[in-house]
Amino acid sequence: MNQNLKAALMALVAFGLFASHDVLIKVLGGGYSPVQIVFFSVLFSFPLAMLYLLRDATPGTLIPVHPWWMMGRTVAAVITGFCAFYAFSVLPLAQVYAILFASPLLITILAIPILGEQVKLRRWIAVGVGLCGVLVVLRPGEAELELGHLAALVSAVCGAFASIIVRKIGRDERSVVIMLYPMMANFVVMAMLLPLVYQPLPLADLGKLAVIALFAWTAGRFLIAAYNAGEAVVVAPMQYSQILWASLYGVLFFDETPGTSTIIGSAIIIASGLFIVLRESKTPGSEQPVLRTRSRPETGTTPRVSPFLRRDKRWK
Repeated sequence: MNQNLKAALMALVAFGLFASHDVLIKVLGGGYSPVQIVFFSVLFSFPLAMLYLLRDATPGTLIPVHPWWMMGRTVAAVITGFCAFYAFSVLPLAQVYAILFASPLLITILAIPILGEQVKLRRWIAVGVGLCGVLVVLRPGEAELELGHLAALVSAVCGAFASIIVRKIGRDERSVVIMLYPMMANFVVMAMLLPLVYQPLPLADLGKLAVIALFAWTAGRFLIAAYNAGEAVVVAPMQYSQILWASLYGVLFFDETPGTSTIIGSAIIIASGLFIVLRESKTPGSEQPVLRTRSRPETGTTPRVSPFLRRDKRWK
């Protein structure tokens, strides 16, 4: 089998698992606060994260080389996770994905002040068109905007910020540091808030939370394998397959049918995102902020893919 085809198939499996992960978040979100869901997601992810940590033989301590950037990334990841979990709980799945798909557009913008990169006119046009797609989905002035819409937008912005920081400091920081700080921060912050919102969890719901952690870990492994097997320009666009899973799951489990504005807006956002990916694939490696972030928005609830791809010489 062609390596790029193999990589694309593994990426499709990964993003299918991520979509299933998000369905469980939505199911649990009907009865529990995002604080409780995030807390237990992190708790169940720690044993799986240890499997990653044991492989990190890089010498050094857990003290970050860039403490201020690491603090910014950690805060952004915690906000991203909470807001994304809340948005999945209260909005249709396809609508949340459409808004989160703006993250690569925002990464392109943030690469200018943070990475010092130049964005040429064509990519600026693609970003502008993509952001117009977000407006089509939200329909300000026509549809009632909810707190969930704001949460999804905040998640997209903070996720892009966390991702671009990884690109900036990733060469200097140990993988264990990049991964552990957001997870620990999520655990501590949510543990402090948990007494305010805690609801007793039956065994079945505890099992769902464990499955969320397992899905995220398994999807991460498939995504790492995909990027190591094929080209980033082939694997990266596979993330947009989540909108298909979201539409299917929405119809099957939540009686959600994507509206016309969601479909049109999603198509605009995806088209602009694909254009940026294709443009970056034709530029030198230092000017590939979207291709080189390489995973879903950082939530700080599960091990992130990107730090572990840095061990592969193709990604350095």
